[in-house]
Amino acid sequence: MRKFGLIGFPLSHSFSKKFFTGKFQNESITDCEYDLFPIEDVNSLPELIAQHEELEGLNVTIPHKLRVLQFLDEIDEAAADIGAVNCISINRTQGKPHLKGFNTDAYGFESSLLPMLDVHHTKALVFGNGGAAKAVKYVLNKLNIPYLIVSRNPDQDGLNYEGVTPELLKDYTVLINTTPLGMSPNADTFPEIPYDALSDKHLAYDLVYNPEETSFLKKSKNRGAKIKNGIDMLYLQAERSWYIWNTQ
Repeated sequence: MRKFGLIGFPLSHSFSKKFFTGKFQNESITDCEYDLFPIEDVNSLPELIAQHEELEGLNVTIPHKLRVLQFLDEIDEAAADIGAVNCISINRTQGKPHLKGFNTDAYGFESSLLPMLDVHHTKALVFGNGGAAKAVKYVLNKLNIPYLIVSRNPDQDGLNYEGVTPELLKDYTVLINTTPLGMSPNADTFPEIPYDALSDKHLAYDLVYNPEETSFLKKSKNRGAKIKNGIDMLYLQAERSWYIWNTQ
């Protein structure tokens, strides 16, 4: 039996297990299973891999996307540029497990963003500067879309939310929320920006997917903006993980 799984802590609810279990059933893949490995200390990863000799791949979620790097034998170029890994392939053909890290979040974000972009979507505001923003910034750089980071405690190159003015929003027409604002159960929270300044020239993309339409997306849609939640990104990154595990 080929085994795959997810490491992180806590893992109270997992999209990944539900997705892959359903995929295996729907596609009649009978020789694979997907398990959850809620490890609080990332230093227990080598022991986990040693205990499960049939393990061929792992997804990685918070808080280990950065901490896991020290255990990898190889890292994909894109993941190295991003500085975070959310997918690991485990190759045992040489005896000792060979761990290679990838970032499928970037693939999922780029693939879901591209169909939404119009010619006037030339500059972006990224809300939040945590781990989730790393893949977003990588993709924007790749697509040559200049961006500003908006956060509560900005660095010297960033803005706070008070700095997002109607004037600024005339030029920055792509708005990307990488924060947990609006995520269930806190569905009434949202980035504090002047939504009245938005128009049908704007695109609002929220990495949050629960609820399906966050307050950020609702407020943007009410001003005529295109909106997109993070569910397609989630499915795309999961499928990319499956591709990696079967080709690397």
